[in-house]
Amino acid sequence: MFKDVEKALFDLRAGKLIIVVDDDDREAEGDLVGLAELASPENVNFMTKHARGLICAPVSEEIANRLELVPMSEENTDAHGTAFTISVDHKETSTGISAFDRAKTIQGLASSTSKASDFHKPGHMFPLVGRFGGVLERRGHTEASLDLARLAGVREATYICEILKDDGTMARKVDLHDFASKWNLTMIEVGDIARYVSFQDSPKVKLPSSYGDFDLQLFEDEEKREHVLLSKGDLTTDEPLLLRLHSECLTGDIFGSLRCDCGEQLHAAMEKIDQVGRGAILYLRQEGRGIGLKNKLKAYQLQEEGLDTYEANLELGFAPDERDYQIAADILSFLDIKQVKLLTNNPDKLEQLEMAGIDIVERLPLQMTAHQENRAYLQTKQEKFHHLLHIV
Repeated sequence: MFKDVEKALFDLRAGKLIIVVDDDDREAEGDLVGLAELASPENVNFMTKHARGLICAPVSEEIANRLELVPMSEENTDAHGTAFTISVDHKETSTGISAFDRAKTIQGLASSTSKASDFHKPGHMFPLVGRFGGVLERRGHTEASLDLARLAGVREATYICEILKDDGTMARKVDLHDFASKWNLTMIEVGDIARYVSFQDSPKVKLPSSYGDFDLQLFEDEEKREHVLLSKGDLTTDEPLLLRLHSECLTGDIFGSLRCDCGEQLHAAMEKIDQVGRGAILYLRQEGRGIGLKNKLKAYQLQEEGLDTYEANLELGFAPDERDYQIAADILSFLDIKQVKLLTNNPDKLEQLEMAGIDIVERLPLQMTAHQENRAYLQTKQEKFHHLLHIV
């Protein structure tokens, strides 16, 4: 995922076009995207000839205000709130419609020295104003392209064009993959950009603890859930990283509940990492195996009535385990961690990380001693969840 975003940024800085695909539940469309300050007649011509959609020029609010790009309509009733402004042509163009003229206008929109008086209105280029919060505020091609410009280190001005099929209908995922392959273009999704942007602002602090000194870094996902990386040592080396994926358990981690082994596992993992001198715990906001604290307590009520932890989830209408570890794989990918030694008894964690491209070179067990209060729980994990345990 993040390698694709970085490849897209590399291509954009080189003046190339890329493809950005939005969410399936939105427009489910793909746009060609380029940086406005590097716009070329060749790229504009490629858009008109092969993409065939409407060429628009997303700009930041600052640029729109400076160039006096007023809204096209006083009342915006567009289904997705696309912020069209009055169309423009640069004054140094002829008719404004040729690929050369449109490239000139696009470049003018990106220029830090341009003034409102440098443009005729209306014209043949359609500026779009992006939201200040980017894709984290609005998941459109406008904001996605401007976030890419910002990440590329250039002015927030781009040019985009929807991709149509030969028959004039919209190109969808399969068609876009074919288009990207045919023209050797990097293709990324708005969701990839959103995750990349959210990870850019990941505060990191020192955390002295009873298990030694750690670094603590926060990663926010697209649903605003705050996942925590607790790490020790240099994570940038190529040596496989000792890693624990730990799902949040308020009752066990904070209150020391004896109904589970979560708190014991968390502390054992911290102690193990401190002993080794290098490793990490990804503390994931997946309370109650992904069903949340309220439903977890409801599951506890059902367990007090005779159901086990597996059956209680089913009774509440959930899968036995609702967790998805893609966020963990994304964080590891963002940190360029490719190989891990995984502290786990859970085969699902092994399978999901491997499917996401993380190389697990070794599994290390993390089994706690069973006692009266959690023996039945651990036996259920062993028998029904197929955890790699040996409960006696």
